[in-house]
Amino acid sequence: MRTCVPLLVAMLCGLAWADLYSAPNSCHGRCWEAFDRHHPCHCNARCQEFGNCCEDFESLCGHEGFSHSSDAITKEELRSVSEKIYRADTNKAQKEDIILNSQNRISPSETRDQVDRCPEPLFTYVNEKLFSKPTYAAFINLLNNYQRATGRGEHFTAQQLAEQDTFLREAMKTAVMKELYGFLHQQNRYSSEQEFVNDLKNMWFGLYSRGSEEGDSSGFEHVFSGEVKKGKVTGFHNWIRFYMQEKEGLVDYYSHIYDGPWDSYPDVLAMQFNWDGYYKEVGSAFIGSSPEFEFALYSLCFIARPGKVCPLSLGGHPLTIQTYTWDKSTYGNGKKYIATAYVVSST
Repeated sequence: MRTCVPLLVAMLCGLAWADLYSAPNSCHGRCWEAFDRHHPCHCNARCQEFGNCCEDFESLCGHEGFSHSSDAITKEELRSVSEKIYRADTNKAQKEDIILNSQNRISPSETRDQVDRCPEPLFTYVNEKLFSKPTYAAFINLLNNYQRATGRGEHFTAQQLAEQDTFLREAMKTAVMKELYGFLHQQNRYSSEQEFVNDLKNMWFGLYSRGSEEGDSSGFEHVFSGEVKKGKVTGFHNWIRFYMQEKEGLVDYYSHIYDGPWDSYPDVLAMQFNWDGYYKEVGSAFIGSSPEFEFALYSLCFIARPGKVCPLSLGGHPLTIQTYTWDKSTYGNGKKYIATAYVVSST
């Protein structure tokens, strides 16, 4: 494994930065990491040779995704299907739909400074006609269904539960999600579209414990809406959420450390910002993508590479997505673990 400056790994080595929620005596989210003598047990490629693997190494790291190596999804297949998903995203923003004002770029060593180096908002203009598209509208309806503070249990009304179903239904109508399902069906991961949808609902909207309160978080809340834990922003990787909160004066864009190589949308930006009094040191996100595009890529990577780096390709440019798993969940009856944090980064 290559060695990199910690805050440059996402851009230079295809690894990603994020809050890692995993116990030091477990391989959850640690499969194939570099050896670290400070850990009581290990999950690297040679731990079996030295007899110091964590007890769950074989069950979590002995195969790719949720299947054995005999039918594992290969890197080449991941790159191929991600290109197909990229081309299928007809609902994405066009160049004229968004005007970004990225302003000052800082070095990775400055991300902890919490200094606002950008006096203007990140978004100069967004064509809000995008938000009337069915998946956008359904997605936006979900964003106000959560309490951002961890440790406070989530309780959904009948209407809010219906909104989850509406989003999944609208998403599955799109070419993006049909492409994803077709690929996973071909890979023998799902026997029917309904089985796939049911799994997505559990994966994204199933509640788990991130704080002291049972059922205080979900994959959707963390990734798309954002949370605050111990005075810091966690998750919050969605450009639509960012734009809407910035428009309301609740998000203050501070700077960025990386802007992706794409000359059209979706692009990738790694940025620093303040969310209503709470700081995000590095928050990477797609810019200009449709909700179903992000939903599809993140789901693909969690299914194929849970807790690992997931190599993709978009428009000829390599990209990695890192998923993290969380063991305080009943998702999959212990066979799977809910995704808690997604970070996108260009390689």
